[in-house]
Amino acid sequence: ESWIAAAWRRSEDDIHAAAGLDGVVFVRIFVFSIRLFAVVAVVGVGVLMPINFMGDQLRLIDFTDLPSKSVDVLSISNVLDGSNKLWLHFSAVYIITGVACYLLYYEYRYISGKRLEYFMTSKPLPQYFTVLVRAIPITDGGSVSDAVDKFFKEYHSSTYLSHTVVHQTGKLRRLLNETEIMWTKLKNLKYVPQRPSTDNPPKKFLGLFGRNNPIGKYQKRLEDLEENVRMEQSDATRRREIPAAFVSFKSRYASANAIYIRQSDNPTEWQTEHAPDPHDVYWPSFSTSFMERWISKFVVFVASVLLIIVFLLVVGFIQGLTYMEQLEAWLPFLRNILEIAIVSQLVTGYLPSVILHFLSSYVPSIMKLFSTMQGFVSVSGIERSACNKMLRFTIWTVFFANVLTGSALNQLNIFVDPKKIPERLAVVVPAQASFFIAYVVTSWTSITSELTQTSALLYHLWGSCAKCCKREDSEAPSMHYHSEIPRILLFGLLGLTYSIVAPLILPFVLTYFCLGYFIFRNQLCNVYAPKYDTGGRFWPIVHNATIFSLVLMHLISIGVFGVKEFPLGSSLLVPLPILTLLFYAYCGNRFYPIFEAYSTESHW
Repeated sequence: ESWIAAAWRRSEDDIHAAAGLDGVVFVRIFVFSIRLFAVVAVVGVGVLMPINFMGDQLRLIDFTDLPSKSVDVLSISNVLDGSNKLWLHFSAVYIITGVACYLLYYEYRYISGKRLEYFMTSKPLPQYFTVLVRAIPITDGGSVSDAVDKFFKEYHSSTYLSHTVVHQTGKLRRLLNETEIMWTKLKNLKYVPQRPSTDNPPKKFLGLFGRNNPIGKYQKRLEDLEENVRMEQSDATRRREIPAAFVSFKSRYASANAIYIRQSDNPTEWQTEHAPDPHDVYWPSFSTSFMERWISKFVVFVASVLLIIVFLLVVGFIQGLTYMEQLEAWLPFLRNILEIAIVSQLVTGYLPSVILHFLSSYVPSIMKLFSTMQGFVSVSGIERSACNKMLRFTIWTVFFANVLTGSALNQLNIFVDPKKIPERLAVVVPAQASFFIAYVVTSWTSITSELTQTSALLYHLWGSCAKCCKREDSEAPSMHYHSEIPRILLFGLLGLTYSIVAPLILPFVLTYFCLGYFIFRNQLCNVYAPKYDTGGRFWPIVHNATIFSLVLMHLISIGVFGVKEFPLGSSLLVPLPILTLLFYAYCGNRFYPIFEAYSTESHW
């Protein structure tokens, strides 16, 4: 049986068992996108594209150069200004918005129900009864443990159960990490064919220099580490206390009250939050104070803005590659080579998107580092924060930067006059349709490389050949939601914003989602192992990004109809973004609280 058939047969319960509710939500993003863009593709490709192709402007285009002009021929630019055919484009905007809002509501309601079911049917784990308390004030001569015990016995006497103070155990964590690495190395050796004892032991580096016995060396090192860990554990409780503690209560309801009721008149003291799952804890952040976290947030904000500015400059250079005249001006010594047809098509058509993909691949790790600096106490909190940062970064640097710097008008002052935003977007967005189509097509390569795990395969092959290379990857990797979800949402944004002005992009976007649906169903069940489960808390990010894409589509459509001398259609579209934002507000009040906190009914 092929992997495609196996992935198709996987039920949602199978994915839930293998990847948790976060894995289910991740697959539902593809399900939602396929349903939406199947309808959008029927409208765009089946209705709008033939109308565009039969536009009156076609007579001005040289048929011998049709392949290079195909995007323009099949876009709304080919429809005569003021034509009654624009009513079809107008109707398509309302149809797409209605379908998108219906599917968004359906998915939000479905995933909200799954989240409540996830909580109600889960076993009563210790973290459900436990609260993390930080910024604990300490009196002179007192201890953190005494302060916690006194405070909660006084204000939560009937529900308070016990507490555990966090100690400074950085050395113990390092020893445990080294022990885990050493154990992994020993475990890896059993997968390497061993020579008979009469043969010479394996050599150290590429089979050329020195000899050693790796099993004996690792076993000796592991024994030493285990002894050091035992000694450090016995001494851990005498280490310096951190002003943070895990406080346990007698019921879920009591722990929820402690979280959502402010504990002190001073908001910077006795700060409470959900206790993370034991395997989700990020210990280095426990020692940070309120002021340190506040300063870190400001520093991260400034660093994120600077990163976006630097990337904007890079994108400006990349977009220069899409214009042959500009490229020849920059690199005059390559003029003869660039005059070759196939070279010019590769350089201007695919090279910019390939470079952009390559540079963007390094950004998720930077955003995760920024989120780590903000003081989150859980890996899931770090990755959700990084996901939001990546989404904003992707929208600004990949979409807006390419649209603005890539346009011939170079209208970087597009947001100076808000009244002219739709009109200017209507000019600059269609101009970059060819670039984004190439960007989507080149993304097929990245998503198919996910199936083959190309980078991991190359690393493993190198580790097999060079014994000096660390081979610590025997454990299953975890899914990088903070990098994958923003990438998926970017293609949703591209599909919606170009669905009216350049529907040729829709088959490529739909193909991407279909590939991702099968590939990631297989990966979640057979490759990745979850390190945490947020209970589906990534879905509000998806919902908000889709609403933003719809509103952006409305603004572009309003501007396009204005440019195409269709003022009535432009005016009748004005209520649509307002209605969409009202729908967003309703969903926020109806469903979002479920993703922030559980109700009294569920806790009781």
